[in-house]
Amino acid sequence: MSEQVLPEKRYSVSVEVNGVQRTASVTARRSLVDFLREDLRLTGTHVGCEHGVCGACSILLDDEPVRSCLMYAVQVNGQRITTVEGLANADGSMSVLQDSFCETHGLQCGYCTPGMLISAQALLNRHPQPSDDQIRDAIGGNLCRCTGYQQIIQAVRLAAKGGVAAVKSA
Repeated sequence: MSEQVLPEKRYSVSVEVNGVQRTASVTARRSLVDFLREDLRLTGTHVGCEHGVCGACSILLDDEPVRSCLMYAVQVNGQRITTVEGLANADGSMSVLQDSFCETHGLQCGYCTPGMLISAQALLNRHPQPSDDQIRDAIGGNLCRCTGYQQIIQAVRLAAKGGVAAVKSA
């Protein structure tokens, strides 16, 4: 006799992602990072350790940074998500923060960059002129193996000043 496999129950999820209302049917065990990357095709959110340690999967959930690998898609029903794709300007150009990362070489391999940008954006939303200690604290949960973090701190500092264009005109 063969075992009968029952289909997993599915749940409707309605969430605003990067300003767009999205509705999907997911299983209870579908991780938020997999939902974003595979179902919504928002691949800027990276999968790293899958244990909430590296920060590569960070997103803003109702403006608070969270690890999307530690959440299920069903948990975000009715909430607002911003992924790294949502940090860009409305016309698709880079935000001041993203441009600042490029200008200061705050990224090398780029794997940690989405999480770093999300963490930095959350900090700048709360503290538009953060101290270096506040910057270090904000990005402290994100692992980077390439930059040594100094260029990332410089990038956040530059973004807080209004970016390259603002600094050049001052």
